[in-house]
Amino acid sequence: MARIHLKNIAHSYEDKPRAEADFALREMDHVWQDGGAYALLGPSGCGKTTLLNVISGLIQPSRGQVFFDDQDVTNLSTQQRNIAQVFQFPVIYDTMTVFDNLAFPLRNRGFDSESVRQRVHEIAETLELTADLNRRALGLSADAKQKISLGRGLVRSDVAAILFDEPLTVIDPHLKWQLRRKLKEIHERFKLTLIYVTHDQNEALTLADQVVVMHEGQLLQAGTPQDLFETPQHTFVGYFIGSPGMNFMPCALEGDAAIVEGQRIPLGQATLAKASGIGGALEIGIRPQFLRLSAQREESGVPVTIAAVEDLGNYKIVTTRLGERSLKVKLPEDEAVPSEHGYLRFPREWTRLYADSQLVG
Repeated sequence: MARIHLKNIAHSYEDKPRAEADFALREMDHVWQDGGAYALLGPSGCGKTTLLNVISGLIQPSRGQVFFDDQDVTNLSTQQRNIAQVFQFPVIYDTMTVFDNLAFPLRNRGFDSESVRQRVHEIAETLELTADLNRRALGLSADAKQKISLGRGLVRSDVAAILFDEPLTVIDPHLKWQLRRKLKEIHERFKLTLIYVTHDQNEALTLADQVVVMHEGQLLQAGTPQDLFETPQHTFVGYFIGSPGMNFMPCALEGDAAIVEGQRIPLGQATLAKASGIGGALEIGIRPQFLRLSAQREESGVPVTIAAVEDLGNYKIVTTRLGERSLKVKLPEDEAVPSEHGYLRFPREWTRLYADSQLVG
């Protein structure tokens, strides 16, 4: 395994990029620690696959360098970088048996037959492929073929890193959950450096120890699932992580409060200290589950109108209106909802302030 350092990396598919918008990857400096389990999360078209291909060597970046440990591998091929990569659709040999498919990467690198046998059976057992080892891959289902493809990526323990490019997209939803659990177990057991590309936040948050959020070619934030949920550093992270996403409202500052639609929303002292002299477009953000909704006015309660209530089983999503602004509130199933009008309280410890989309406090 290796520590991977992307040093001042940027990439454009144009021959002579001139503006920032010409870059599929905007300049970034990021480190993936040896043995870490990472998810690269973001919407389609944000640059996730391009970044993964820069790491693997399928793409040479327009700018910057790629280091594996202390070695500059920017100009080395994928094979020279010793990378395993698993793609969205199965990459296997249909005419071979499952055993031979799994064994191929090891045999190709000169492993002895006993080492091959042991490793293949170990991975096959983990992925529940043991019963199919002697079957030809041609007759297997799409789910089974993708499990073989995953196994071919996981079978080598000598690789610098294993890169996954949305490998569970074509998998049945129930099996997808099982394979996420299996990948987590494999990482914990073998301590592989694992980078997993996905647009599915549930997949990212359950699989990875660290999640890296991308948007429009930029790395916006890297952190634990808890970091991203509780303290999003950018409004896009707050919006993209969570269901529903974070509430955001334009505001102005006055004394110790944010002013939204003429209402005062008190801010915490730590936030106020960081906000001193701040400029730019200001917004406050708060998660739907952190808002407090009641029928009676409480201290610092803000009057709202109840616009809609969605009952989603073990919780409710209440849409409220504060002037022209809409806010989502997430409540337990058994909590009463005011009929027409209510009051929202914004706990200071969960109310975030943003300037030009960046976290202030």
